[in-house]
Amino acid sequence: MLNLKILRRRIASVKSTQQITRAMYMVAAARLRRAQERILSARPYADKMREVVESLYLRAERPYHPLFAKRELRRVELFLISTDRGLCGSYNQNLFRRVERFLKEGEGKYEEVSLCILGRKGWDYFRRRIPDRIKRTYVEKFRVLDYGVAQTLAKELMEDFLKEEVDGVFLAYNFFRSPVIQRPTIVQLLPLEAPEPEPGLYPVEHLYEPSPMEIFSELLPRFVEVQVYRALLEHVAGEFGARMTAMDNATKNAQELIDKLTLLYNKARQASITKEVIEIATGAEALKQR
Repeated sequence: MLNLKILRRRIASVKSTQQITRAMYMVAAARLRRAQERILSARPYADKMREVVESLYLRAERPYHPLFAKRELRRVELFLISTDRGLCGSYNQNLFRRVERFLKEGEGKYEEVSLCILGRKGWDYFRRRIPDRIKRTYVEKFRVLDYGVAQTLAKELMEDFLKEEVDGVFLAYNFFRSPVIQRPTIVQLLPLEAPEPEPGLYPVEHLYEPSPMEIFSELLPRFVEVQVYRALLEHVAGEFGARMTAMDNATKNAQELIDKLTLLYNKARQASITKEVIEIATGAEALKQR
């Protein structure tokens, strides 16, 4: 027969865990709402900035800028955005598998692929597998992934490219689609793609002060920063969405386990009471026969 005391302890333990997962769900849901607001406002800004850069590039008659410099992609750098914390389901693992596929596909394509990793989970995963490819890590370095962080990261990535330490830079992150759907994504950050002119795209001539080239040169580094910032925002929203979903599932699973344990407890208690009643009845019958 199951021990009633052990069952009571297990039920209490699962209920305690359920309280924690429910609290984490509520915290993740609140942070997700704020993250969604940020990403929904950042996406149009990033898209419009791309339009402005393309417009200036074409109006300035395709000026040269080192961030557009196309070299043979022999040495490339992959900037991986992962989480510092866990409890977010398969959020990181799905991205890691996508990165591993990228590395495998690049074996005959690139001479060298180095990793710059943001987040403890990414560092823990790849340091056990390909430690020699890790170039830089940012483990629990940034408390909040704001625009200042994006500027710092973008500056280092641009320096690597401009110093010709690498021939190309890629971003690997989870693109946020919904709280339950995050799509592992790898996009090329550098060199920047030069836009091709379309007939009749800019029918109105604008006057610029200073010149389009001066504005263009000042705007390009900021454009790279915005692309990194957008990737960070997508990552943050995806992390909170994945954690909210994982904690919601954990809370539901805990309730199912509590129900099963409670049923077992009631059955064991009923069996114990029945046994005691039988023992009392048997004892009473024995006394009558004396």
